[in-house]
Amino acid sequence: MGSKEAQPYTVDTRLPEEMGSITASRQIVGEALAARGYQGRHEDVLLVVSELVTNALVHGDGPPSLRMRADASDVRVEVGDAGPGLPRPREPGPGDGWGLHVVRLLSTGWGIAPAEDGKTVWCELTADLRSPAEL
Repeated sequence: MGSKEAQPYTVDTRLPEEMGSITASRQIVGEALAARGYQGRHEDVLLVVSELVTNALVHGDGPPSLRMRADASDVRVEVGDAGPGLPRPREPGPGDGWGLHVVRLLSTGWGIAPAEDGKTVWCELTADLRSPAEL
């Protein structure tokens, strides 16, 4: 979505600082994906959203922000919080969870943007729009 950076956000909201925000964020993003006609795997986007919001709630500070922009082929998700510490990938597994490992596997790109008031973790997913005959 690099050339589409000027697109307005489809979702731009602050979530309550509670674990129920994980479910709420999935519902908000799911509805937005359907409304924007995203043709990729919605389940992948929802899983990434769950991981990013969970990380913000568990490891960040303050209520997380959720932003998303989408069209038929591309999605960009951004989750921010006020915590000063930057996330780092850990060895995936039951002890530390799967968080950023899942984000890295499902996304076409991801990163961390430090800010004066915390940080934003972002990722992008791209739908495979090839016809079944091309696969």
